[in-house]
Amino acid sequence: MSRSAPARVLARGWCALSALHGRIETHIERALEAGHDLSVREFLMMTLSEQHDGPGGHLRIHRVADSVVLSQSATTHLVTRLEERGLLARYLCPDDRRGIYTNVTPDGLALLAQARPTHDSTLREALQNAAKIAELAPLVTAVETLVLSA
Repeated sequence: MSRSAPARVLARGWCALSALHGRIETHIERALEAGHDLSVREFLMMTLSEQHDGPGGHLRIHRVADSVVLSQSATTHLVTRLEERGLLARYLCPDDRRGIYTNVTPDGLALLAQARPTHDSTLREALQNAAKIAELAPLVTAVETLVLSA
């Protein structure tokens, strides 16, 4: 076996992972946009903003940005869009004025409750479709295993 074979195997694995992610994200994006006028990133931002770990019970905006995989600037734009729609609010950390938190508004919570079944069923459908593709099937199994062990 040549020295570059492991790199080629890793590259194929990375391509398969990228393909699975792209298929799932595209499938969910279409469903959320059509049914709820939400992008995948907006849905994730609001979902993550519900999580509680800091003072006031919410994630700092930089942690949300890392989880949504956006730059700080793109995250700021996303939060601003959601604020303008009345779905998200931001507030300063009471202990550290540099810290910014986000909070889902009542309208945002209502929209999340409406969109969550769409997200969940579309995700299941995308994974079922991907499982039928030989190079993606092991990754689907891995995702399902992660969910079961959580």
